[in-house]
Amino acid sequence: MAHLTGVTTTLITSHTLLATSVYPNLNGVGGAGQLETVIGALMTIVLIVAVLMMLVCAATWAVASAHGNYQTATKARTGLLVALGAAVLDDAGIAWLNFLLHIGPTL
Repeated sequence: MAHLTGVTTTLITSHTLLATSVYPNLNGVGGAGQLETVIGALMTIVLIVAVLMMLVCAATWAVASAHGNYQTATKARTGLLVALGAAVLDDAGIAWLNFLLHIGPTL
């Protein structure tokens, strides 16, 4: 018999109508704790690099604009927006996963 963790079955009435809720078994994979640690470390590195990239691009944008080099200013602005997008996507991944884990049992 298969190991069914996180499965809840509820009999609603005396009829054959059953409500079944299935939750993910987050501990079913060996080394899941180590995987969480590695992913957390990678997300931290992404955020640190994104913030440093934002600082460098903002400074480059300011200096290039002040000296009239608009091509470099445009590239620095693009770099700043890319760094901002990377930071947002890095944090939005956690929020999206938590949302899906929360909404999943209600479907």
